[in-house]
Amino acid sequence: MDRSELNDLAQRERASWKPARLHCCTASGCLATGAEGVFKAMKQAITDKGLTDRVQAVGVGCLGLCGRGPLVQLAPQGPLFEQVSAEQAPSMVGAAVGESPHAAILDTAHPFFSSQLKIVCETSGEIDSERIEEYLALGGYRALHMALTEMTPAEVVQTISQSGLRGRGGAGYPTGLKWATVAKMPPGPKYVVCNGDEGDPGAFMDRSVMESDPHRVLEGMAIAGYAVGATQGFIYVRAEYPLAVERLRKAINQAKKLGVLGSGVFETPFDFRVDVRIGAGAFVCGEETALMASIEGRRGSPRPRPPYPAEMGLWDRPTLINNVETFANVPTILRKGADWFASIGTEKSKGTKVFSLTGKVRNTGLVEVPMGTSLRHIVEVMGGGVEGGSVKAVQTGGPSGGCIPAEFLDTSVDYESLAQLGSIMGSGGMIVMDQTTNMVEVARFFMEFCMDESCGKCIPCRVGTVQMHRLLSKIAEGKATSTDLALLEQLVPMVSETSLCGLGQTAPNPVKSTLRYFRHEYEERLRPMTSTNGRVPLPLRLA
Repeated sequence: MDRSELNDLAQRERASWKPARLHCCTASGCLATGAEGVFKAMKQAITDKGLTDRVQAVGVGCLGLCGRGPLVQLAPQGPLFEQVSAEQAPSMVGAAVGESPHAAILDTAHPFFSSQLKIVCETSGEIDSERIEEYLALGGYRALHMALTEMTPAEVVQTISQSGLRGRGGAGYPTGLKWATVAKMPPGPKYVVCNGDEGDPGAFMDRSVMESDPHRVLEGMAIAGYAVGATQGFIYVRAEYPLAVERLRKAINQAKKLGVLGSGVFETPFDFRVDVRIGAGAFVCGEETALMASIEGRRGSPRPRPPYPAEMGLWDRPTLINNVETFANVPTILRKGADWFASIGTEKSKGTKVFSLTGKVRNTGLVEVPMGTSLRHIVEVMGGGVEGGSVKAVQTGGPSGGCIPAEFLDTSVDYESLAQLGSIMGSGGMIVMDQTTNMVEVARFFMEFCMDESCGKCIPCRVGTVQMHRLLSKIAEGKATSTDLALLEQLVPMVSETSLCGLGQTAPNPVKSTLRYFRHEYEERLRPMTSTNGRVPLPLRLA
């Protein structure tokens, strides 16, 4: 398929769209609250009312405000309805032809919607996730075509470097530098891997992107493959995301049929194939070396680095690994330019970031905001704050992150600012806690998670997380003394500095941050010590 054929297909698709389209969210969040029944009922109502030539029901991706689903939006530029039931479907169809609807309408001028700047979620909620034609109609695969026909691989790498894009998986490593490293490796097989093994409690950003806009991820991977000289890609998705797996596989087949993936992409010499690999529920496989071992069919255990995957990855060949959100940024960067992307965000953190906003907050769901937006704006303005109370802390970065107290809500959300507070950006989970939250219990919850998910390969993580969990339980139950608290504090640096991979290295972070900001909650639960005859606790030893 050449450029003219691509444009013709996109124009025909747009011409086939009915004057009114009812966009029904069919992402996992809304499906869990009955969206499938709403969608079917709307399609039936369109037929029953004889409006098939004027109204179209479309199953789209995430519309954002997940806590108010099922969501239905009348497009173009119509109202957004919340908590729609199947019984209200005829009313939705009536609204499409000017009748008064019988459903609650959300205010799309609310900051939850108006404060967002969508790049990764640019077409999420606008197109049918399962039809490549709709993605093409809104500019899909044009960036890939441009890269293959108008740019050299080096120019693509340079564009990504100049954009300032950093890895959205948590570490924030410069994406262009990683691409350049893989590109300069000697000729031979190379691989591109998309990390979709999102396992943080409360995080669902990558799941939503894969379900809502799978072709955007595939296009980003193909552009990366061209840039670094790879012909094979893998998307590693956790088994708990069956809808994402289904839609990715369908998208891959559609792309191959149209010639935008597979052999001779866009009738050029470039070949790029993508396969889906499914994880078996191990959190540690989100770590890149464990993920590669799993793709190779081995147990998902991390290995020491260096060598890094860019030099020796899958089957000991150079491998580029980025997460879902990173690849989803790439097509828009190529279409709009590196300078445009670099103009968004802060000096060192460019572009936008997608967050899953959850916890004790009024408006829960998916938000995409420019880097540098304050925590307060996200939580209290967009999220609506805590109903009937106030924010106590915000946890960012999942089990690898930290709990930021309310006094720092004016902090800019960027990699450097969060690190200074003892937390991290992570993949984008953001959990809001109110004044009723017990911070010792929060630390114990995340430590239990890390303890259960440890692969057991290295002693500091395997044993250290168990010991830390036991001490936290002791403190939470009011059975600990100051000696136990001192031992817990000794364990924090020991586990983080001596563990093999990121899981163990960051497992103590929730403990570290809650001790830093909420130490009094630990001390309030300690029982008085009995006499030690002047003796002090011995240094910690792990048996």
